[in-house]
Amino acid sequence: MKSADRPNLKVDPDRLWSSLMELAEIGGTEKGGVCRIALTDLDRQGRDLFVRWAKSAGATIKVDQLGNIFARRKGRDPAKPPVMTGSHLDTQPTGGKFDGAYGVMAGLEVLRVLHDSGYITEAPIEVAVWTNEEGCRFAPAMVASGVFGGAFTLEQALSIRDRDGVSFGEALKAIGYDGPEPVGGRPVGAFFEAHIEQGPILEREKKTIGVVTGAQGQRWYEVTWAGMESHAGTTPMEGRRDALVGAAELIVACRRIGNWPNGRSTVGVLESRPQSRNTIPGHVFMTIDFRHPDDGALTKMDAEMRAAAAEIAARHRLDVKIEQIWYFPPSPFAPHLVDSVRRAAAQAGYDHMDIVSGAGHDACYVSHVAPTAMVFVPCKDGISHNEVEDADKADVGAGCQILLQAMVEQADA
Repeated sequence: MKSADRPNLKVDPDRLWSSLMELAEIGGTEKGGVCRIALTDLDRQGRDLFVRWAKSAGATIKVDQLGNIFARRKGRDPAKPPVMTGSHLDTQPTGGKFDGAYGVMAGLEVLRVLHDSGYITEAPIEVAVWTNEEGCRFAPAMVASGVFGGAFTLEQALSIRDRDGVSFGEALKAIGYDGPEPVGGRPVGAFFEAHIEQGPILEREKKTIGVVTGAQGQRWYEVTWAGMESHAGTTPMEGRRDALVGAAELIVACRRIGNWPNGRSTVGVLESRPQSRNTIPGHVFMTIDFRHPDDGALTKMDAEMRAAAAEIAARHRLDVKIEQIWYFPPSPFAPHLVDSVRRAAAQAGYDHMDIVSGAGHDACYVSHVAPTAMVFVPCKDGISHNEVEDADKADVGAGCQILLQAMVEQADA
C-alpha cells in the first residue's frame, strides 16, 4: 500500500504520557523514580497492567517459557510475519520512569491508535515485553531476548541464580509468567524499539529523533582477588597482601582504558571481606563493564585489562581470577529499517540525526534473527539508570509517532 492510501494515523501524546505515569506508580520511589526489579511481585503488577491495557486495545496475548509477553493485533494476511516493537518493564534498583517502559508504552499506543481508527495493516502487529533486560538481578542483561535471538539456551537462562540463590525459573514461576510458548524460532518481519537515548547527544545537538544505526559491543567481567587477612596495626606496609589495593589499582587502570576514543569502562560492584576496619582485606569481588562500537578495539581493551591485572597481582603478591561472563559484539541494524525511521522523521518534520547506541537493548539480540532498528528520543541532561531520569512529553510523543509510521510502512510493504 502506498503511503498516500493510508489514513492520517496520529498518536495521542497525552494518553501515552498518562500511561507512562500510571505505570511508574508501580514501584515508584520517594525521589520520583522506579524500582521494579525483574521477576518480583512489582514486575508482575507492571506486566498485568500492560496485558489488561493491550487486551482493551484488541490484542491477543501469548507468553513464552521465559515470560516474554507478545500482544498481537491481526493483519489482513495472517501468513505474513509480524512487524514487532517492544522493550522491557523491569528497572534498575534506582531506575527512572522511561528506560524500557517508554518502548513498551509506545508500542501499546501504536496498538491503541490502530484499534481506535479501525485500520488493519497487511502484516500483523506485535508488542513484546522482554524479561530481565536490565540484568541487575539475573546477570547477564537481556537474557530473555538473548534466548529469542539464539545467543543463549533456554536452560542457561532458567538456571541463572540471583545473589540470594533463587533461580530465574523459580522466580518466573512465582510471579505466574512461566508461559507455555516456545522462545523464538518463528519469523519476525521487522523489529523496532523506541527508547530514551540514555545519553546527552540528542539534547546537546537539539535533535528530537535519534536514528539508531547500531549498538556498541560489550564485555562484562567478574573479578576476584585473594590476598591475606592480617592485623591492620601490626603488619608493615611492605609485608601486606591487600586484596583491596589490587582491586583499587585495577579500577584506576580500567578508567584509563575506558578513556580510549569512543570507549566506556565501569566498575559497578566492589565487595571486600572480611569487612573489619582493623583487618587488611583478604578477598575482593568486583565487576567490570567494557563497551566500544568497534569489536577490534573492544578486544584490545580486554587484553590491556588482563595485562594490568596480572602485573598488579604479581607486584602485590595476590591471586586474581578474571571471568568474562558476557560478550556482546557490536550490533549494526538493518539499513532498510534505519532508512524507514529516517524517512518517517523527515515526513513528520522532526529534526533528527544518526546515532550509535551506547547501551545494550533487547533490539540488539533480536537483530540476530530479524531486521531491526531503533528510535531514540532525548532524555533530560542525558541521565538514565537514575531516579531523576526525565523526558519531555512532546519528545516522547514524537518518537512514538515515528514508531507508528515506520511500523505501518513495513507492515503494509
